[in-house]
Amino acid sequence: MSFQKFGIIGAGGWGTALALVSAAQGAPVALWGHDPAHIDALKSDGENKTYLPGVKLPSNILPSHSLADVVDAGVILIVTPSRATREVVARLAAAGPPPAAILVSCTKGIEQGTGLRMSEIIAASFPQNPVAVLSGPSHAEEVSRKMPTAVVVGSGDEHVAHLLQQTLSTHYFRAYTSGDVAGIELGGALKNIFAVCAGVSDGLGLGDNSKAALVTRSLAELIRLGVALGGRRETFHGLSGIGDLIVTCFSRHSRNRSFGERLGRGESVADIGKSMTMIAEGVPNTLSAHECARRLNIQTPIIEQAHAILYENKSPREAMQQLLTRDLRPEED
Repeated sequence: MSFQKFGIIGAGGWGTALALVSAAQGAPVALWGHDPAHIDALKSDGENKTYLPGVKLPSNILPSHSLADVVDAGVILIVTPSRATREVVARLAAAGPPPAAILVSCTKGIEQGTGLRMSEIIAASFPQNPVAVLSGPSHAEEVSRKMPTAVVVGSGDEHVAHLLQQTLSTHYFRAYTSGDVAGIELGGALKNIFAVCAGVSDGLGLGDNSKAALVTRSLAELIRLGVALGGRRETFHGLSGIGDLIVTCFSRHSRNRSFGERLGRGESVADIGKSMTMIAEGVPNTLSAHECARRLNIQTPIIEQAHAILYENKSPREAMQQLLTRDLRPEED
């Protein structure tokens, strides 16, 4: 099956990169953004100068700030910040896409207060529609320049997962499939928290040994909380677990790592947030994950210290020192 039209909700860097992937199939791609001025600039410039400067948009990508231009697509990729997902999904539901449209969450987040994953928010508004997720180590800057990338597509319906795999795969963008929707989403969301911490390590100048230890223990913590929240252990050893964790903790493109590095160098959370054009999802996800861990009584010492830095005004150096002076224990714990 080939789709006659694609819809992308979210005209930031990742949304635009996924529009480019979708456009490779030759069908029209409606790229929706909430800011009319930004959409007008995409139309006039032929590129997303704010997020992906220098990458030209092909003629079959059609920027729009009207959801009416998206709802007739056969597959709709939802690429909004996690804190805006519920509102945007409600607007999409009011616009009325048909029940056959496949809705794909491409947002890496957990909703604060409810602990819901993005696909759960989407499914609640669209009980008749197939819902899937897409995640993995995939910085928009590299995907948009056709650098080799592998992701994982998850759905409870194997047919839907394989259909999306065939539809979205290109010569540079390779999609794998999985039935573990929860694990894929949790891996993508939780790794952002640990990337902030890895950046703090960089900002403090603690060196490669420290960062390697931190990332390794982060994976153990990600698996422990992710399994408790419903993901499969083996999923966290794949693209949306260790794969995404590695790239986000080490890449120069990672805004979560960059956010943490600036924290480690002494900047405040508020000042860093004001200066960034894109949201570092690890910041709100720390609140959500902290809530989930406390509710389930799961030991998450790295998330605890991230929460203390971001929301309790603890100094990054003090937080790192507390991690190093915890009670000694077996590695398996």
